[in-house]
Amino acid sequence: MGWRPDRRCGIPGSMATETTIRGRTLTAADIEFIREVVSKHWDEGRSFISRELCAQWGWVQPSGRPKEMACREVLRVLAERGEVVLPPGRAIGRQKGGPGKNIVRPTLGLSPRTIEGPLRGLFPLDIRMVRGTPQERLYRQLVEEHHYLGYRQIVGEHLKYVAFSGKRPLACIGWGAAAWKVAGRDEYIGWTAEARKRNLSLVGNNTRFLILPWVRVPHLASYLLGQQARVIAGDWEKVYGHPVVLLETFVDKERFKGTCYRAANWVCVGETKGRGKYDRQHDHTEPVKDMYVYPLRRDFRRLLTEQEEK
Repeated sequence: MGWRPDRRCGIPGSMATETTIRGRTLTAADIEFIREVVSKHWDEGRSFISRELCAQWGWVQPSGRPKEMACREVLRVLAERGEVVLPPGRAIGRQKGGPGKNIVRPTLGLSPRTIEGPLRGLFPLDIRMVRGTPQERLYRQLVEEHHYLGYRQIVGEHLKYVAFSGKRPLACIGWGAAAWKVAGRDEYIGWTAEARKRNLSLVGNNTRFLILPWVRVPHLASYLLGQQARVIAGDWEKVYGHPVVLLETFVDKERFKGTCYRAANWVCVGETKGRGKYDRQHDHTEPVKDMYVYPLRRDFRRLLTEQEEK
């Protein structure tokens, strides 16, 4: 049996007030309970601990699945703050010197032969939802190797797509949970704090959009965004038991102009203040980004501003 923390020992940085992580408010008693669960199940590992906490709390998605990834994020944040001590992670193939960057090895043997010409020359296009399929590995590999932000496992609800022409991948598109609070978007919707808290799950965030560097086809990016807008609400409902009615994304102003989003009729609603997606304490500084949104339904404002459950 490996070493485990004695929950009776003091934990540096122990909190005295409530804290909210991933929408879940935790008290000092909750933190003590988490320590007990970690101590009891130390040898089973982090995944088992997160599943056990979800079961004890009844913390599930609308589809009935445990909110395991959200719980893992809660544990990660608490560990970073020194509130809990977690057993060693069991991830394989992490990049040295690059936390959170999961590299899939060996490489997939993809030929970087240039793909160029008119968009119609790629038809028929096959845009596959690959989450939970063997091709999810392909998505991870391509994003890790070719997206400037690399690959990072999305916490919470998310979908992943790969676009193919024949057998050749062209692009990767990732979607995740919406940012907690962004002034431009919230004003565009007309959100109150209570309505945002209740209906945030109805907004999907385009977290990754990668056209592979050897693909040089005009209008491909805006075309793919248009095709995603046709299917993502239905796919989201199949996986999570509810649709999304508005899409959002953030574009790094120093790197991109947002041309493909504007061409696909997305609306720029302002810019960020250089804070991270879940940064409510102003702890992290990030590049200023333009924010774009795309309504999937004409009545999106009514659905997003509803105050009470039907």
